[in-house]
Amino acid sequence: MFTGIVSGQGNVISLQRTPDGGSAVLVFDAGATGAGLELGGSIAVNGVCLTATAIDGGTISTDVMGETLTRTTIGRLAAKDTVNLERCVAANGRLDGHVVQGHVDGVGTLIERQDLGSWERLRFSVPAPLDRYAAEKGSIAVDGVSLTVTAVSDAGAPEPWFEVGLIPTTLSETGLGAKHIGDPVNLEMDVLAKYAERLLAFTGDVTGNGAQA
Repeated sequence: MFTGIVSGQGNVISLQRTPDGGSAVLVFDAGATGAGLELGGSIAVNGVCLTATAIDGGTISTDVMGETLTRTTIGRLAAKDTVNLERCVAANGRLDGHVVQGHVDGVGTLIERQDLGSWERLRFSVPAPLDRYAAEKGSIAVDGVSLTVTAVSDAGAPEPWFEVGLIPTTLSETGLGAKHIGDPVNLEMDVLAKYAERLLAFTGDVTGNGAQA
């Protein structure tokens, strides 16, 4: 599990797709963020939980499945791109952000950006099937960064969106500070909202064994 508090940025060395194009190997320099990471350990790259399959100093290799290439921006990475990195949180660690699984739900796009002096307002599009999980004052992970939703589009809007505010630290310490209009971002909606929706689908059954409450 992660918290959406980016611990550092890394640089992509290569993204090599397999001959059939169904998967890939992502290699990146994690710098100090990779210190102590062991083979089989987890690291979030732009909000995507990946497993270290090879480690050479600060250079980490990870396998990327076809599902990940399809549903995230990982497949669009190229050499020298900068990525947000976060190590998984220790069981006795502080939950400074929110519960982030590293399981990206879909890709959004930066559609507006406004400089408000000491902070910036960013508006992102969100795929229609996911907009119901975005709630004002709720949490969302954008490229692995835990953020508070400050505004949302009306329910049923044909082109749904949400807004977030970025403080100077977030702008300078994560890749969001360098995003341009039209750039894609990984979105992970609040897992608590997804679980609540799933439970409500089983009307009246809150025991998990078919018994009615």
